[in-house]
Amino acid sequence: MEVIALINAAINGFVLGTLMALPVLAITMIFGIARFPNVAAGDYMTLGAYSAVAVQTFMTSSLVMGVIAACLVTALVSVFFYLWVFRALAARSNISRLIASIGVAFVVRNTITFFAGQDQHSLDVPLVRAWNFNGIRILPTDVYIVLIAAGALALVFYVLYGTPLGRRMRAVADNTDLAAVSGIRSHRVMLYLWILCGVFCGLGGVLLGIKAVVMPELGFELLMPMFAAVILGGIGNPLGAVIGTLLFSISQEVASLYIGPSYKIVMAFLVLLLVLLFRPQGLFGRPLAAR
Repeated sequence: MEVIALINAAINGFVLGTLMALPVLAITMIFGIARFPNVAAGDYMTLGAYSAVAVQTFMTSSLVMGVIAACLVTALVSVFFYLWVFRALAARSNISRLIASIGVAFVVRNTITFFAGQDQHSLDVPLVRAWNFNGIRILPTDVYIVLIAAGALALVFYVLYGTPLGRRMRAVADNTDLAAVSGIRSHRVMLYLWILCGVFCGLGGVLLGIKAVVMPELGFELLMPMFAAVILGGIGNPLGAVIGTLLFSISQEVASLYIGPSYKIVMAFLVLLLVLLFRPQGLFGRPLAAR
């Protein structure tokens, strides 16, 4: 019976890790290219979930339309704050942009609270019966979530490593000055980067809203686990971020069987401390030498 409980916890962790890999990938791409941790990513997720709820409440019950609206709204908001805040601070220190992203997070969260209040909401999804394989339970909804998230991740990896835009992004990440000399317009690359950030956070927020209650702190509560996953995989490493998120989510769900669900956040802090102490570059990051 304990083995079955472990398998079910691992499956749930895999599903959560797959959908969380979307905003985590956005965070690590922003860090790798723009060189600062974007704290607002969690609240962009919340905005995406609320956008889908608004579409289902006031327009149509179609979840597909809710997903499209969520990606569109978060992409527009992400670009807006890039043009208004982060582009103006491009020459400032990383700490300045980090503090600015905290301010953006508060603006987004309080705007949501102003219009939607503190009431909890849920997305309208069809009720389905879980498949039961001798005690191992799999929800068809979870299968759809994994397939959608995996498809989105595959698409962004194709963009990063199989298209001219991806090559320009990686060139700017390696050396901004050399990329500019080569004729790459870094401002345009940054614009596409923030669009991707908004789309992935919005999609991740909707997928999370399918499994959880939609409330103003939905994405904020996952911010620490997401940053722990980024550090675990290696800051600025897209593939490491995805693998680190899956490892972290599965271990967190399995550990909750023994320490209780209310102590999940402790796992995030523990992972942060251990990785920073023994392998600061993360599992898949490269150590940097200075002289």
